[in-house]
Amino acid sequence: MNIYDIEVKHENGKPYSLEQYKGKVLLVVNTATKCGLVGQFDELEELYKKYNEQGLEILGFPSNQFKQELSSAEDAAEACRLSYGVTFPMHEIVKVNGEDAHPLFKYLTEQTKGILGKNVKWNFTKFLIDRQGNVVKRFAPTDKPLKFENEIKKYL
Repeated sequence: MNIYDIEVKHENGKPYSLEQYKGKVLLVVNTATKCGLVGQFDELEELYKKYNEQGLEILGFPSNQFKQELSSAEDAAEACRLSYGVTFPMHEIVKVNGEDAHPLFKYLTEQTKGILGKNVKWNFTKFLIDRQGNVVKRFAPTDKPLKFENEIKKYL
C-alpha cells in the first residue's frame, strides 16, 4: 500500500483518490478551527499561494478528536475560508488516532513517529510527502509552517 491507494472525501462528502496528487509535494495537516494554534492557517495559506504552481498541495483534514472543531466539515471549511482566507482543499472531519482513525492518518503515523510514538499529539500535526509519495517528515503541532519552508522547498 502507498499513499496514492487511499481515498479521502472533500468537505462536501465527495470522495476521491489521493492518486490525483501523484508527482506533487503534499503537506497533510489535521486542523481545528477552535484550536489555539489556528493562526497557522495564515502561514499554511501563504505557503500554498507561494508554491502551489511549483507543485505543492496542502490538504486540510479537520478533526474533532481533541474537541476543538465545529460540528460539520462544511462549517469548518467555511470558517477557514472566511476567517483565514484558506484556498487549499479542506476535507471531511476525520479521526487521527485510534482504531477508528482515517486510513490516511493510520498510514501517515505508521510511516513517521512523533513525541507520542505513532499517535498524533494534537491539532496541526503536519506530514510532508515527496513527489514519489514517501512520507519524509512529520512536524509537531507547534512547528510553524514558515519555519520549515526550506524543508518544503527541498522537495519541490
